[in-house]
Amino acid sequence: MTTSFTELDWYESPLYYDIIFEEDTDREGAFLEMALARYGSAPGKRVLEPACGSGRLLEEMARRGYDVTGFDLSPEMLEFASERLAAKGFEGRVFQKRMESFRMRGKFDLAHCLVSTFKYLLTEDDARGHLESVARALVPGGIYVLGMHLSDYDDTSRSRERWVAKRDGTHVVCNIQGWPADRKLRTERVRSRMVVKEHGVERRMETNWTFRTYNARQLRSLLRSVPELEHVATYDFTYQLDGERLLSDEQLDCVLLLRKQE
Repeated sequence: MTTSFTELDWYESPLYYDIIFEEDTDREGAFLEMALARYGSAPGKRVLEPACGSGRLLEEMARRGYDVTGFDLSPEMLEFASERLAAKGFEGRVFQKRMESFRMRGKFDLAHCLVSTFKYLLTEDDARGHLESVARALVPGGIYVLGMHLSDYDDTSRSRERWVAKRDGTHVVCNIQGWPADRKLRTERVRSRMVVKEHGVERRMETNWTFRTYNARQLRSLLRSVPELEHVATYDFTYQLDGERLLSDEQLDCVLLLRKQE
């Protein structure tokens, strides 16, 4: 087997990214649907996904009968997402836009961003700008489902996560390592290493990036700065609608339910 190493942003390899994250797609789609029914007061089925990536949730929500729109910065991800919708016969719109300063034509009943992508926004102004942009895009009573990991500033250990998945002869192993959060700079360094085996070739890829950090107090402060969005509930990454949690440092994996003020 031939082996090669590539320093490659994993957003430039949407197939491998998609294979790794597809496991939770059905559960996430079900949660979004139930959350809209419970917390939203808008009757429509128009869905917006900032940072839509490979389009797995665009496809999932379209399969559930929703009118889907997504945007991302990565041309590779947008092309992959557009082609997957077309291949399944679903209508949908994908655009290249920035998370911190976007405007959309029309209004949406539901918006969602579930896998900590929000933490790529490295300043308070950009994070607030994103939430304000989402608020503009929602109808009154529409909801935003925002998933992210909080940081424990007292934890000096490295975090590690590992995924193994395969599809149609492509086998992917992904190891993600996070370094301790810097309380002063409000940043944490993260590295992904992928080993991909397909067609007799093994590829090793590494991606490095920086996230902005939040503890519960910092996140609550940010949410208060955008009064157009009311924080109505918090869940965790089990996506159980009967498992509502408190927004606290006792639960680092959090899924926020934010509702546009009517």
